[in-house]
Amino acid sequence: MTFDSAQVAQDAINAIADKIKNLNTLNIIVAGKTGVGKGTLINAVFKEKLAETGVGKPVTKHMRKIAKKGIPLAIYDTRGFELGKDVQNQVKQEVVDTINRGLAAKDINEAIHCIWYCINTASNRVEPEEIEWIRQLSAENQVTQIPIIIVLTQSFSKKKAEELRQILLDENLNVVQIVSVLAEDYEVDEDIVIPSYGLDVLIHVMGESLPDELLDTLQNVQIANLAEKRKRAHAAVATATLAAAGEGAAPIPFADAALLIPTQLSMIATITAIFGLDVNKSILTAFLTSTLGTGGATLLGRTVVSNIVKLIPGAGTVVGAAISAGTAGTITAALGEAYIGLMTMIFNGDMKIEDLISKKGKERMAALFKEQLKIRRKK
Repeated sequence: MTFDSAQVAQDAINAIADKIKNLNTLNIIVAGKTGVGKGTLINAVFKEKLAETGVGKPVTKHMRKIAKKGIPLAIYDTRGFELGKDVQNQVKQEVVDTINRGLAAKDINEAIHCIWYCINTASNRVEPEEIEWIRQLSAENQVTQIPIIIVLTQSFSKKKAEELRQILLDENLNVVQIVSVLAEDYEVDEDIVIPSYGLDVLIHVMGESLPDELLDTLQNVQIANLAEKRKRAHAAVATATLAAAGEGAAPIPFADAALLIPTQLSMIATITAIFGLDVNKSILTAFLTSTLGTGGATLLGRTVVSNIVKLIPGAGTVVGAAISAGTAGTITAALGEAYIGLMTMIFNGDMKIEDLISKKGKERMAALFKEQLKIRRKK
């Protein structure tokens, strides 16, 4: 049983498209006073710079919905409100009503999943009215239990941010966490730049707070925490490895080794969705032929599997003319981890997507795969 690598790459593209299409939409309410830097925060955390795509669609008097086609994320931005009981109460009621409408829809894609309340650390104080606003919202939220995260924005001074954080902690507010962030590098002068920080912590807190059905979505849309992307991707590889080993519980004839392909394609699709990168057919063809296949002729046929098995020392991994569960799992794990390595390099800017179809790029992908096979061998 053999497969043309170009066809398998197309199948992978289809699987990726289906995976992304079926991601649940993550809905976040972002609230806070005027000038707290909500737009800067949103653009620093999420891809596509959503806050720069326009004014958004008004949904209430003081709220707009920011979304972009093809991105499974919607930001409900409460326009910055100044001090004043009437306006504060209106905004709070609009937030509660928006949450209730989402619950009434009984659709995860319509529900509100998290609330960020932003406070400007640079102001050196938190207004009593803001604390009371959060306290009242928390009381209204007793039934719905939407995670509330206080985000201390423009935290140029970590010392001041920690002091403000302690003040808020002493208020014993019903919030998930209080996170200090500096969304962008801040240039004090030509020689002094305060590097951005805290966004990775915000994503980690989000990941701990959201339901499992939204974790792939969170990783797809966020650009602030590579470690969380990799963690989620490693979990996808582990799942696929177990599945492949199960499929190989009874030795698989070399000629039928392509039966593993659906599991591996699903794994690649999940990893791609998690990293949120645009990968085309040419790139996937280059990756697959650089790892599992040679010359673009076949994928996981007898010859290819035989060559791969040679890279996995230990005759015990081969049973006659078949591969064992261990070998099936090893090949799948190495493929997945090599792909994570590839996505990581692209995410970090160490390699451009278009470079992957070059000779150097293919050699790098092949080296990643062989390296992962050696690592699997030692485990």
